[in-house]
Amino acid sequence: MKVSREQANENRQRILDVASQLFRERGYDGVSVIDLMKGAGLTHGGFYGNFSSKEDLIAQTCALSLGRSAERWKKWQAESPDTALSHIASDYLSPAHRDKPGRGCTLAALGSDMARQSGPVRQAASKGAHELITVLAALLPGETAEQKEEKAMLAFASMVGAIVLARVEEDEEFSRRILSTVAAALNAAKE
Repeated sequence: MKVSREQANENRQRILDVASQLFRERGYDGVSVIDLMKGAGLTHGGFYGNFSSKEDLIAQTCALSLGRSAERWKKWQAESPDTALSHIASDYLSPAHRDKPGRGCTLAALGSDMARQSGPVRQAASKGAHELITVLAALLPGETAEQKEEKAMLAFASMVGAIVLARVEEDEEFSRRILSTVAAALNAAKE
């Protein structure tokens, strides 16, 4: 039975959403195409009608999840430029983000895996990271664009690293301190 274009688009989006979450939870090697399609409620045969390979899917999920983060950050920036950095820091550096990697930042969940992937995946990750850094740069002080960008690089690397360390840390109190310390440093950087 042939599906409508609208249904095909919905199926494709469902595959992307399920894959994005499963990859962040289990890693790229921890998810098979069969697992993914089962999670999406679709047959295995439909995968190759939507993606040329698992690598193609990985690159697209990377672009999708980082793009969604950038859209959210830009929305906060547009709505309230004075509080956007604090909002980004409190959202990103939260126990909720730490505890739900499948719903969180793909760079924090899969960054080391991305570095071992081929060109399309690395390109999507690089583009997404640049976009997030650009948003942060617009929110941070500095006399030149280069200074603002350098502060944004430091801020973003600190945020990603804090989530990674907080997820590894077994002591709940220490884990929360990692998150709150980096959030406080980001809020202080605004001044």
